[in-house]
Amino acid sequence: MSVTTESAARQTLHRVFGYETFRGEQGAVIDHVVEGGDAVVLMPTGGGKSLCYQIPALVRPGTGIVVSPLIALMQDQVDALRALGVRAGFMNSTQDFDERRSMEAQFLAGELDLLYLAPERLRLDSTLSLLARGEISVFAIDEAHCVAQWGHDFRPDYLALSVLGERWPDVPRIALTATATEATHREITQRLGMPEAKHFVASFDRPNIQYRIVGKSDPKKQLLTFLQEEHAGDAGIVYCLSRNATEKTAEYLSRNGIEAVPYHAGLDAATRAAHQSRFLREEGLVVVATIAFGMGIDKPDVRFVAHLDLPKSVEGYYQETGRAGRDGAPSTAWMAYGLQDVVQQRKLIQGGEGDEAFRRRAAAHLDSMLALCETVRCRRAQLLTYFGQEPGGESCGNCDTCLTPPETWDGTVVAQKLLSTVVRLKQERNQKFGTGQIIDILLGRKTAKVIQFDHDQLSVFGIGEELAEAEWRGVVRQLLAQGLLAVEGEYGTLVLTEDSGTVLRREREVLLRKEPKKPTTRTSARGERKAKAAPVDLPAEAVPVFEALRAWRAAQAKELGLPAYVIFHDATLREIAALRPGSLAELGGVSGLGEKKLATYGEGVLEVLAELDGAGATGAGGDSTDGDGTDTPAAPPAPAPVAGPRVPEAARPAPVRSEAAAPDTHFGWDEEPPEFD
Repeated sequence: MSVTTESAARQTLHRVFGYETFRGEQGAVIDHVVEGGDAVVLMPTGGGKSLCYQIPALVRPGTGIVVSPLIALMQDQVDALRALGVRAGFMNSTQDFDERRSMEAQFLAGELDLLYLAPERLRLDSTLSLLARGEISVFAIDEAHCVAQWGHDFRPDYLALSVLGERWPDVPRIALTATATEATHREITQRLGMPEAKHFVASFDRPNIQYRIVGKSDPKKQLLTFLQEEHAGDAGIVYCLSRNATEKTAEYLSRNGIEAVPYHAGLDAATRAAHQSRFLREEGLVVVATIAFGMGIDKPDVRFVAHLDLPKSVEGYYQETGRAGRDGAPSTAWMAYGLQDVVQQRKLIQGGEGDEAFRRRAAAHLDSMLALCETVRCRRAQLLTYFGQEPGGESCGNCDTCLTPPETWDGTVVAQKLLSTVVRLKQERNQKFGTGQIIDILLGRKTAKVIQFDHDQLSVFGIGEELAEAEWRGVVRQLLAQGLLAVEGEYGTLVLTEDSGTVLRREREVLLRKEPKKPTTRTSARGERKAKAAPVDLPAEAVPVFEALRAWRAAQAKELGLPAYVIFHDATLREIAALRPGSLAELGGVSGLGEKKLATYGEGVLEVLAELDGAGATGAGGDSTDGDGTDTPAAPPAPAPVAGPRVPEAARPAPVRSEAAAPDTHFGWDEEPPEFD
């Protein structure tokens, strides 16, 4: 990094965002873009992508143009930046004429550091004409995987963004995504017209997320147990395949004491906006959603992401689970997965729109997802390998297969029995049936349907009594995942594949995994949410300070109409609680406190700490003690919200900061991607 660029970038990081050092590839990306180079950046959610274009926009002359599909969250993104003292604005279809005209005037006058635009606006000649009349520092194309035509979030409007390089060849472009295979990576580069772009690929590992996949039996009840035992009072997202399932699951959770709301594209705009706002601004709310919710979510304390239905691809799974734990604290990616998921997804692929090539790609994506579900190796290693990265070892110690390694068994004979049943039905009766009928035949059940079709007369009738029905369903599921069995047609009938013959001819051994026991979790029945919010390494005496600061932050957020994390992240409050600074100069040493936030909120924070000190002194002479006789000051009421800057910037003491890496600062989510009815 050149001395001038490094100095300007680090000063901006320090002054605006309150951090001393860049994290991972951030510094290299920022240097490259500031000096005028194009970049394609692949970083996981929470890896700091936003700073990679925000700082170049602040360092280079002109306004940074951010292309984002996240219309529903642009206002929140802009509010978060303004809270840092960044001059940010947006233009989209939610604004009226006067609001758009005002934003245009600010852009032309050079009064904006960052301007957010939806991709469809760049199809308009009026928008291109407007941009041509102003000075642009950088073009940032967020969620760049939306340009991939075979991807899970394809947006046709992204295909037109190559015009940016054609019209403004001297303005650097940076394309950013949190999930992309090597093939998608190449497609982004090609379709955006960025052949000279430098590529930056960070590790896709999210070590704080525990990956767990459980066999599906009663999914809503399993989900409820998971939440009650491990995430009571936590904020999280539950994904379902259909709109109807989101409604019913949210209602079920609410009836059982979990505060939950649905979110899907079938809800009216006002309801979606209300649920979105509640999720951002309230603590402990669970959103039950289709994939219409979540892209670019900027809530750092999402403690879990749960799937009640199988995602269509590993990319989708990775992106959705990545919305948990952006603050780096322990979080869980939990999924209930069963045979019906496989059958349903196969049917959707076969009956869906698109040509044969599309169906082949969709089937390949599903096969990779099934391999992740059925693997006996480390799930984290499987994920990293899928994205072309080397895992750090054979065991991560933080996924179900590492915590409770699954056992395998020789399933060759039972596979032959099941495949033989499919063969007998086809050869002797010219019939095809689904899983239920096949299992009834294997178990020797004389059901009405078995009797109706004389299936009790087949030679294979009753040959599978050594396994229970649930075990046979597991066998079917694993044979589907291994490509030894296939699903066909509207009714999900089972048919052989080209590889089935190798098993029937005893040319191939079939290894199956036993259903694992419940894996060891970090904690069990951890109790109240507020007791969980502080990490285990926070000193006991700092916990009431942390809680008092959270109460103060909640009051600030309510008064100002902002999400709490826009004011301070929990990590910042934890550091304040541990350090107990007594002056603005000492408070300025806390990571995440830039000049604007220190000026706006510094006095309020010090007031909270001073009141706690006073309460502690009073309590020392009274009766407020814990079990071992030591004083335990109670958190005081939150002070009134701070109305504005308390300390002029010119008078602000120079802070001495501890080394802290820069986090990601904002995202949003998609309003209307495709979903299943």
